[in-house]
Amino acid sequence: MRVALHTKVRADRVEEYEAAHREVPAELTAAIRAAGASSWTIWRSGTDLFHLLECEDYARLLAALDQLPVNIAWQARMAELLDVVHDYSEGGAGAGLPAVWEL
Repeated sequence: MRVALHTKVRADRVEEYEAAHREVPAELTAAIRAAGASSWTIWRSGTDLFHLLECEDYARLLAALDQLPVNIAWQARMAELLDVVHDYSEGGAGAGLPAVWEL
């Protein structure tokens, strides 16, 4: 399945956000893949961040990562940089952007 998400970086933290993503911990990327993700891309337009995630089951991926220490640490770091964060709660599985059109 494909899931599109929207988050928002703080205007004064854009460089830090991008720097953090140049050094995502290998343990975290391995955990994301193990949770069923085959790809995850983030685009930025100003402070708006758009994610496209391809995975087997998004709700299951969130549940697998929710209490994982490496993800908890990463999300704490991201919370310092973001105005709108990625929702890892049970309700977050429905937070994807609805598709409007596709070719």
